[in-house]
Amino acid sequence: MRSYLDAKNMAKAARKSLADLNLHITHGQALELVATQFGFENWNILAAKIGNNTADEAVSFHQNSPIFRVFDEEKAKDFYLGFLGFRLDWEHRFEANLPLYMQVSRAGLVVHLSEHHGDASPGSTAFVTLSGVEAYQEELSSKGYRYLRPNTESLPWGKVMTVTDPFSNRIRFCEPPDLAPRNVD
Repeated sequence: MRSYLDAKNMAKAARKSLADLNLHITHGQALELVATQFGFENWNILAAKIGNNTADEAVSFHQNSPIFRVFDEEKAKDFYLGFLGFRLDWEHRFEANLPLYMQVSRAGLVVHLSEHHGDASPGSTAFVTLSGVEAYQEELSSKGYRYLRPNTESLPWGKVMTVTDPFSNRIRFCEPPDLAPRNVD
C-alpha cells in the first residue's frame, strides 16, 4: 500500500466482494477492516500513518538546476566563482572552439551556465530559498565586487537579496521567516 487512496480502494474492493457474498457492510466498516488487516487499531490511525499522499511515488525529484545563458566565459567565472563563491563542478564543449556548458554549485545550489544559443534566454530569473541570507549578503559586500553591491530587503514572504550577473540573469535569494535565525533572549 503506497497511499491513503490505496487503502480506500482496498476498503471499496472488500465491501464489494462481501456484497457479492450477500454480506453488507458500510464503507466505514470496510475502512476499519482494512486498518485491522494492517495491524492498526482503527482507520484514523492508519490514515494518519500513511498520509494523504496521492502523488505517484515512482517519481522522485532530486535537484532543480536553472540554466542561465552566458556570453563570456571569463566574466561568467569571475561572477559565479569569484564573486558568488560557487565552485566549478565540470565544463563541456563538443569541440575546442564550440560554446561552453558548465555546472557551478555552492551549498546545495546547482546552476548550469551555457553559451549555447537556445539553451536559455538572457535575463532569466531563478528564485532560491536559503537560510543565512544576511550572512551571504555580508560576505558578498566584503568582496568589493565593482559591478554589484547587493542588499537585502524584508518582504512579506521573507528576506530577499537579488544578484544580477553580467548577462542580466538574476538570482533572488530568499530566506522565508520559518528559516530565519531566531533571537534567543
